[in-house]
Amino acid sequence: MSATAPARQEVRRAGIPLRQRLRARGIDGITLLVLPALLALIALFVYPFVYGLVVSFAPKVGPFYENYRKFFSDPFLRSTIWHTLALAFPTTLLSILLALPIAFRVRLMRRQRALTTILLLPMTLGTVLVAQGLLTYLGPHGWFNRVLLLLHITQAPLLLTNNYWGVFASLVLTGFPFTFLLTLSYVSGIDPALEEAAATLGGRAWDRFRRIFLPLLAPGLAVTFCLSFVQSFSVFPSAVLLGAPAGSTHVISIAAYQAAFEQYNYSLGSAIAMIMGVVQLVIVIAVLASRQLFYRGPVGGTKG
Repeated sequence: MSATAPARQEVRRAGIPLRQRLRARGIDGITLLVLPALLALIALFVYPFVYGLVVSFAPKVGPFYENYRKFFSDPFLRSTIWHTLALAFPTTLLSILLALPIAFRVRLMRRQRALTTILLLPMTLGTVLVAQGLLTYLGPHGWFNRVLLLLHITQAPLLLTNNYWGVFASLVLTGFPFTFLLTLSYVSGIDPALEEAAATLGGRAWDRFRRIFLPLLAPGLAVTFCLSFVQSFSVFPSAVLLGAPAGSTHVISIAAYQAAFEQYNYSLGSAIAMIMGVVQLVIVIAVLASRQLFYRGPVGGTKG
């Protein structure tokens, strides 16, 4: 009896056209539309990543792990990880903290598009143009220091460029619009009836935010944090133009560039790029895994 069961299944399959069997497995004409995107992904991401990984294990001298040993044994190179994290973490958190209250306010306004367009303008300027503007505005003889001296708030110009704070300001300006746009989409997607019900029951504004909005927003804010963090972690022009590339803003991307294009050691540059990717991946996985601690049900409403 058991021996004839596979034979019967083969007979049944033989009577079903191949197209229907493939469709039952999720393979049909619509699925083929994914192939161009898949090929582009392989060409633009998978192949360069695999190629860079292979090159990183082919040092000029020494064993295959020499590049990684050199990076982690050199305090100057190893410190680039902490310099980058010291910029990426605070700027990302500040962007989210600024975006939340503004998004809550904008979602109730009638002219959302006009204000959203204004808030997104820094994103369209580009990193280099923003850095040049901050050099003029925050420099020792810039407008910001002139106003402080005129009002006798300070006795000498504040050093806000060519150091950590200049890069910090640039990352917040260029990263905030992206963070705000994502946050606004999540805030607008929560059903307003939830807040109205809590207000009817006597819930104060802070209690409504802490008990209703925050648990619902936490999964979306985790994704926003990851995307904004990756954007800040790859800082390069701001660290060169507004920071101290040989000191407090010697970030990991600068180390990879110097190894590849100044020392002409492409193998070491690839290894540093791989380390950069691993650090980002670990943090992103940790943040996304934390979403399991919060509510994961439907939150959409009339404005979703």
